[in-house]
Amino acid sequence: MTTFVQVVEAGSFSGAARVLGVGQPAVSKTVAHLERHLNVALLQRSTHGLTPTEAGLRFYERARLALQEADEAELAARGAGTGLSGRLRISAAPTFARLHVIPHLPRFLDAHPSLEVDVVLDDRVIDLISEGIDVSLRMGNLADSGLVARKLASSRRSVLATADYLARAGAPRTPAELADHEMVLYSQADDVWRFHRDGAEISVLIRGRTRFSAAEGIRAAVLAHMGLTIASDWMFAPELADGRVLRLLEGWSLPDIDLWAVFPTGRLASAKARVFAEFVERKMHEENPFESPRFRSPPGTMENG
Repeated sequence: MTTFVQVVEAGSFSGAARVLGVGQPAVSKTVAHLERHLNVALLQRSTHGLTPTEAGLRFYERARLALQEADEAELAARGAGTGLSGRLRISAAPTFARLHVIPHLPRFLDAHPSLEVDVVLDDRVIDLISEGIDVSLRMGNLADSGLVARKLASSRRSVLATADYLARAGAPRTPAELADHEMVLYSQADDVWRFHRDGAEISVLIRGRTRFSAAEGIRAAVLAHMGLTIASDWMFAPELADGRVLRLLEGWSLPDIDLWAVFPTGRLASAKARVFAEFVERKMHEENPFESPRFRSPPGTMENG
């Protein structure tokens, strides 16, 4: 059942094989065996891919629910102290995962010795269903209001630069003076930023000669003293802690950025996914690398984004 459900959700044998970590022939053979066992065609094969037949769709819906219930039953039977088993696929932005997730993975795996974890690293928003993702860690606003998501933490945003750059170019005293500086831009962020102080708001159009599609590029450029950037403090947590990167315009505030655990739409969040999300939430609360009251881990509730 697991293989068939994954084929339907991935839309192809090859996609399911990639998620399951097996060869494509094994996936095709498993589905063919299931069809022979049930004596019914479950998939319609065409040049455009695979789609479930009417019988296949009915089987998929029941099988998906059965697998979710089996997952819950296994967790209940094992109890909280015996750990999880099977495979867990998570996705996250590479920089955030490198700084705030991967260092904690050994402890999570030690607590669940029968669990395998696949980590998909991508700054882009990927399709959770087709990629077989159980839980995705995403930053910022969730564009799709239908997503099933849980807020894990919030962090401040700051104007950031290295001391070397500031020694060369000086420090801005107001948001308007950002126009006089080299700005390192993130291509997935807005160019207009709204700063607040004492109830007043000022909008500033940020321009720069360098623009990066991934957070790692932002980090590298700032640490190469190329200019100022506006980023969440988590992106430069080690450098803020040791003083290599400094916050500027601290009298002004920018909107905080939220960390979300996002679960595939249309299915219950698996027990493994929920336990992992709770683990990340605890670690972000314990880690608190920014020593700022604006970094917080709110109560974990399931929300629509």
